[in-house]
Amino acid sequence: MSRRTLSERDHRIFKYHYLLGADWKLCCRKLKMERGDFFHEVYRIEQKLGRTFRELQPHALFPVDEYFSSTGREAVAQSCIPFALETEEELPRSSKLLRFPVRRAA
Repeated sequence: MSRRTLSERDHRIFKYHYLLGADWKLCCRKLKMERGDFFHEVYRIEQKLGRTFRELQPHALFPVDEYFSSTGREAVAQSCIPFALETEEELPRSSKLLRFPVRRAA
């Protein structure tokens, strides 16, 4: 979708920054751009692709902001709340409670 929507130059910026995950310093060096120009292009690309993804037929890609977010796997892993094992007192009393034989450590 991005290849059809963006120009060749814009698609190179999109590919380096979003698909390959290069930071702005590497992108500016590779594309021979100034920092300000790079960010203006990135914001314009986000606007253009956001509109395209929202108006996509028959089904829009939603929510659009998650497609352009810059959080990595680490942020997602840290945001997950680890589950806590319930103690026996917290479990509802049931006659079908399974008890597994466990050897005590000596």
